[in-house]
Amino acid sequence: MSTGLDTFDKTVQESNLWLKDVMERLNTLDRHHAYSTLRAVLHALRDRIGPENAAHLSAQLPMLLRGLFYEGWDPTGKPTKERSETEFLARVAAELPRAEEGEVERGVYAVFDVLSKRIDRGAAVKLAAILPQELRKFWPAFIREAAHERLSGAA
Repeated sequence: MSTGLDTFDKTVQESNLWLKDVMERLNTLDRHHAYSTLRAVLHALRDRIGPENAAHLSAQLPMLLRGLFYEGWDPTGKPTKERSETEFLARVAAELPRAEEGEVERGVYAVFDVLSKRIDRGAAVKLAAILPQELRKFWPAFIREAAHERLSGAA
């Protein structure tokens, strides 16, 4: 189905590719589940990285996902202060109330993996470096290693 507007058609197509990637990483055919997971993880990440970094990340998202990213956002009190895996997963789980055990963690891994492949590599490395050490584990190894090098070089 075409909207007749190239910009809209392109963002729907790109957003569907992102969603398909999340579905593949979650090993599901449930588009709604993949969408909910993508939304919950992006919201938790957005709130944790602060307004300026969120703006940089959102600029790399398809327009439709950028709207999802900012949906319901209140920048007051951001960035949030989750430092542990447990705190971050709880934040994601708050938007996925019916998630089964292990599902939230798999979702974070899936979305961070998709981000690492679909946004600029330098931007992904910067995002990983912003996060506390315990939260970097969710990024693929090549991003974690580059973030470690970035932080070591800054020391």
